[in-house]
This record gives sequence, C-alpha cells and structure tokens, in this order.
Amino acid sequence: MVIGILCAPAAQAVELTAAVGLTEHKGSTWRIGLSQGWGARWLQSGRGYVGGYWEGAYTQWCSKNGKLGARTVSFSPVLLYRFERVSWQPFIEAGIGVSLFSKTQVCCRRLGSAFNFEDRLGVGLVLSGGAQLGLRAIHYSNARIKMPNEGINSFSLFYRHPL
Repeated sequence: MVIGILCAPAAQAVELTAAVGLTEHKGSTWRIGLSQGWGARWLQSGRGYVGGYWEGAYTQWCSKNGKLGARTVSFSPVLLYRFERVSWQPFIEAGIGVSLFSKTQVCCRRLGSAFNFEDRLGVGLVLSGGAQLGLRAIHYSNARIKMPNEGINSFSLFYRHPL
C-alpha cells in the first residue's frame, strides 16, 4: 500500500484550503494551503473508499491577545475515507506530516525545536462542486527529539475548494 501511495498518479486538480482555528491556550491560527489528490482509491466498497492527498500549508499563530507569533510551514500526506451513496457525502481524514516553526515558543508552549511532526484528525462534508467543509484537530510535537517537548494543539474550521 505504501508503494501505491508513493507511485500513485497526481491526476486530480489542485485545491486551495483555508482554515481558522483556536489553540487550547486561547490563541488563534490562520492557515492557507494547497493540496492535490493522489488519484488512487483503495478498499472500495458500496459504502465508500480510502484515498488521500498531499498538503503543503502555511500557518500564522497568534497569542490570546491577538499579537502575531510563530509561523509554520508544513507538508503532510493525508489518508481520507469518503463515504458514498448517501445524499450528503461525509469524510474522515487522518495524517502525519512534518512542519518547521519560526519560533520554538508558541502560545506559552515550549516546543524544543523548530522541526515538529504534524498529526491531524478531521471530519467534514463534500459540498456541491467538490468543495469541502470540515473540522480538524492538529497536534504538533517533536516526538522527544529535543526537550522540552510540550507540543501544541490547534482546532480549526476548514474550507477546501478545487482550483
């Protein structure tokens, strides 16, 4: 399956993603990204299928008083389970990627290093025209590569639109 993911054709259109979120420390995030589907489907059944996409994104972090803080550049492969044969099409997504932070202190959390992993879980709906609307939780930490490793979470509302 991993070989299939790496060799899958990039046959789908590029999509623009915008998200606004909050951290558990009352900070906020603004995120913009580009994604492209893998163009492959696995485990197809009458109820849905597993697919996925690549996403590159830029995130701006703000403190609870609105002051601009760290910036993040990230890249993630994301698995997607899309339900079919229902009047509205829900989906579930999960991924683990990498990110680079401009600062190692974000919203009172000490990350220990600029390099961090980006773990995500999300749910959403496919809208008319292929656009998507959903909720996502993203956790950043360096997996104890360097201490301290307090990590930080962002909970966001996102909208993805085909270009």
